[in-house]
Amino acid sequence: MRERERPTGLMTPPDWLLQALRPQRVPVPWAAVARAGVALSAPLAVGFAADRPAYGALASMGALSGVIGDTADAYRMRIFNIAVPQLFGAVGVTLGTLVYGEGWAAVAALTLVALVSGMISSIGAVASVSGLLLLLNAVVGSGLPLPEPWWKPPLLLGAGGLFVLALTLLGWPWRGREPERASVADAYRSVGELLAAAGGDAYPARRQDVTQALNTSYDLILARRARDLGRGSPMTRLLAQLNALIPLVEAAAAAHLYGRASRRPEIAEAVRDLADVIAASRTRPVSRTRPVSRARTGPASPASRTPAAPPPLPEPEGPADRAVDSALRHAWTTVHQPDPDPYNVDDRLGRPAALRFRVRRGARDILLSNASWRYGLRLALCIGLAQTLVTLVPVERSYWVALTITFVMKPDFGSVFSRAVMRALGTAGGLLIAIPVLAEVPRGWWDVPVTMALAALIPAFTVKGYAFQTAAITPVILVLSDLINHQGFDLILPRLTDSLTGCAIALIAGYLLWPESWHARIGDRLADAVQDIAEYVACAFPQESAEAPAAHMERVRTRRRIYRDLSAVRTELQRALTEPPPTGTRAAAWQPLAVAVERIMDATTAARVRVAHGAPPPPPAEVAAVTRQLRELADGLRSSSVLVTVRANLEGDERGILAPLRHEVTAARAIASPTGR
Repeated sequence: MRERERPTGLMTPPDWLLQALRPQRVPVPWAAVARAGVALSAPLAVGFAADRPAYGALASMGALSGVIGDTADAYRMRIFNIAVPQLFGAVGVTLGTLVYGEGWAAVAALTLVALVSGMISSIGAVASVSGLLLLLNAVVGSGLPLPEPWWKPPLLLGAGGLFVLALTLLGWPWRGREPERASVADAYRSVGELLAAAGGDAYPARRQDVTQALNTSYDLILARRARDLGRGSPMTRLLAQLNALIPLVEAAAAAHLYGRASRRPEIAEAVRDLADVIAASRTRPVSRTRPVSRARTGPASPASRTPAAPPPLPEPEGPADRAVDSALRHAWTTVHQPDPDPYNVDDRLGRPAALRFRVRRGARDILLSNASWRYGLRLALCIGLAQTLVTLVPVERSYWVALTITFVMKPDFGSVFSRAVMRALGTAGGLLIAIPVLAEVPRGWWDVPVTMALAALIPAFTVKGYAFQTAAITPVILVLSDLINHQGFDLILPRLTDSLTGCAIALIAGYLLWPESWHARIGDRLADAVQDIAEYVACAFPQESAEAPAAHMERVRTRRRIYRDLSAVRTELQRALTEPPPTGTRAAAWQPLAVAVERIMDATTAARVRVAHGAPPPPPAEVAAVTRQLRELADGLRSSSVLVTVRANLEGDERGILAPLRHEVTAARAIASPTGR
């Protein structure tokens, strides 16, 4: 069938806009849909029953914040994601209530809150949501006539958020540790696909999937390991199984360049089989003694405690094959081990530090990080301009301008430009939904089923994209706001104007006039990654026959950190590619170098694995030459905004252990582009 040609003479939307508007093909989270409907409508029903509809609306607003923040899968992480931001939200609404109707005092207060909100958002996911609620509730408190005295709004908003948390935790007894176990099983499956793709063109994409799966699993399990530790602890067993996967990931790099893993399907089949064992286990890992086969007859009884024999594998040929076989047998034994000793389970990334150390480190990062100050000042400038405009121009206590900026300017939510455009389009779509609701539905008990139906759309639309999420949230906020300030249908046109104004301020002051918007900071991040790889290469090939355990653990941590950083570079690159020209075009120029740096790290890992399994170590002079070239590449990326061809003079034995690494470094230094960052 011939591809349908686009009509000539008609303007077609740009690719970046079409990509942003294209709904994601993901399943609808039906549990979250039901939870959102109940969480937002129940407080409203209680408010009407008590003849305090404004109280119920405030509690529903708090529930809305909890629904938006409920993004984690593991239950303990959901407690943090919902409960901790509610505390910041309570502080925010209290500050906003204190400056309600105070004019320039409100401008100064919200600008300062925006600065703090932006700076704390750089710490992590929970801090980001906390910063969002801090500013969001401060804006709402300064723009809506909330009930008095001052302590009622934070109490009602917090009660709504905690109600969402209570509904979320209802499933804990049934699901228990399923998210953590499922994440480890997914990590094993991703490694199985990686080994199946070794030696082929699909390997880089599968490597990205492995990095993401390992990041998710370690974040979930190590967060719990701080309190869940002991012999027989499920988290200890899962951590042991996850740690056993690390040598297999390292061996996959060698298999990709040298080995025969793709021609030995038994390897990938065995890893997938281990994933099924982990997923099927409950209180303890399941032991099975049947041969490795994809024909499954169901897991064995959990009472079986006899470790299964390793799967039959073909004889290895060379160091790369020996590395894969050794890593697979180690993982097989660990997964089928009944009770790993908790004191022998090494934390490859390290267990979380004590709370006081993490708070101290977070405070230091906030105060000394250029990124946190840049974003904090950027957000404060936009919020200050919005509040100044609302103060100078006769607008009836409009808080929607600053509210729009708060959502658009979140740094970890994606491109500011595309989010501003999506926010405008989503708000317009949401207003189309809200028009018949505010015009035809009488205020009162009818608001309860209407809110339930509208709230159920939020999780269903959120997974489709930001514009769809905005379209779902907008009518809910309008209905709840109407129960507080009683403006009815008159809310529609002012809210559309306010949204467009907020998007315009974010685009102009937060994007167009901000120098950082015109060059993606990919070069700086790549330079840091290349520098770390250089240090890794310098210490990855010790001349001693046996590596000290401490040095081995440090090398593993360094390798995992580098791959995490490269994954962050990939994320930043994908975000920048959604920007319109010239930013998107400039970001695209960095993509070949980002791929080249990943290949350098894979080649380094492969060489290290081969040395560990019998290959002769490289000469120190060759290691020093590669390290020097990598450091020069890092320095060049920091000192110039233009990629320049540099001929790397790397000589050595073409059959030597570092030959692929030398080729990758030479290729990376030969990449050139006439465009800047």
